[in-house]
Amino acid sequence: MSDLQREVSELERKSATAARLFDIRLIIGGLFTVYGVIVTVAGFTASDADLKKAEDININLWTGLGMLALGVFFLAWMKLRPVVPPTVEEPAAAGGAPPEH
Repeated sequence: MSDLQREVSELERKSATAARLFDIRLIIGGLFTVYGVIVTVAGFTASDADLKKAEDININLWTGLGMLALGVFFLAWMKLRPVVPPTVEEPAAAGGAPPEH
């Protein structure tokens, strides 16, 4: 393998790592999961006075479970459909000019 091919494969590997690291689904899923756990725990520890204020509906528990489900959905989506960054060959195949070095 030539030096250019090694350099291109190294850059593609770094690009793929950066794309996975900054995937917005990871950020959204992580935040919803963490906040969902916190709010669910608050729902389990709700007092009778808190339930009376919400007309006997444990709103923290239901909201926490919903947030937890949404967070897990985003994380599962990211795991099942990972981001695939474009390769060097794709722009040339689409009729575009290859990137200048």
